[in-house]
Amino acid sequence: MNPPVWDDAAWKPLPRVEGTVRAEVCVVGLGGSGLAALEELRARGVNAVGVDARGVGAGAAGRNGGFVLAGLAKFFHETCAAFGQETAAEIYRATAEEVQRQAREMPDIIRLTGSLRLAAEGGELEDCRAHLAALRECGFAGEWYRGPEGEGLLLPTDGVMQPLHRVRALAAKLRTEGIPLYESSPARRLVPGSVVTDAGTVLCDTVIVTVDGKLEKIFPELAPRVRTARLQMLATAPAPEVDFPRPVYWRHGYEYWQQQPDRSIALGGFRDHALEAEWTDRAEPTDFIQGLLERFLREKLHVRAPVTHRWAASVAYTADGLPVLEEIGPKVWAVGAYNGTGNIVGALCARAAAQLAGGQKSAWAELLARARGTR
Repeated sequence: MNPPVWDDAAWKPLPRVEGTVRAEVCVVGLGGSGLAALEELRARGVNAVGVDARGVGAGAAGRNGGFVLAGLAKFFHETCAAFGQETAAEIYRATAEEVQRQAREMPDIIRLTGSLRLAAEGGELEDCRAHLAALRECGFAGEWYRGPEGEGLLLPTDGVMQPLHRVRALAAKLRTEGIPLYESSPARRLVPGSVVTDAGTVLCDTVIVTVDGKLEKIFPELAPRVRTARLQMLATAPAPEVDFPRPVYWRHGYEYWQQQPDRSIALGGFRDHALEAEWTDRAEPTDFIQGLLERFLREKLHVRAPVTHRWAASVAYTADGLPVLEEIGPKVWAVGAYNGTGNIVGALCARAAAQLAGGQKSAWAELLARARGTR
């Protein structure tokens, strides 16, 4: 698989499940969500283990654009229209607080630079203004922006990160706290009481599956409302000829990029230019989308540095834009389908699943249930 620019090859692989492993809870998927679930379980004194088919951050958690954003995948004014202003505001507030929490815990990895939402054409400027007006009406930070990158909206409390460093740091922390983590252990069979892998079995009371892309493959009953898509990216060598101090969303968020501290550019987008082809669980980059990305890199961003990496990730979408957080079967929970914005929403959903699985209440789960009740 084409490695993302984030992979510095410094990770030492973890063991696979062999024989019989016993735990109260088995978390399947070691991305940001699965690791957040394990953190929550540890805080509650629950004996838990984590397994992954490939490795820590091998899926979308370590292959995304590294944006750290408040809100759901829909822009805030769209969320208000879909789910009501009060519910939308509570959801936004919860995600904004999670942004701050993660930044406090990982100041060397998450940088609160703010983010830009820039309009690709004049009609989108009106949508940016509606977005800003909705934020201000609910008391959230936002400013009109006009600068060298373009015109649109500045969201000053958002940020950016190196996504693979984040998940690997979380995994390392959990291991030092005694939480067993296993790589190269695909879950071949999930039933109440066990997770069967190629070389061993985890015997457990509860299973929490924290998988974004291909979630409907694991749970076919989700297929009518969950669909996996491919998101493609590229990255360059250091590009001192340009300066992007903040991550940028452009053209309603279809294109997105950040400039890393070493001045290299990571750019993704253009999925809608081959929409049917990109509804796939294949995670290999294609010549067509990569060609569009490189043309945009040269003609719009004016980057001259050579392309060094090309990669893709599988992520899942839902028709209503809300993530999946539910008990699929007795003591088997599914968490995923973050609609392309899982860095913050995924952590909230996974911690909520850990709480619910333990018989506790979850304010985040209640918010999502309220939002679904408006549909």
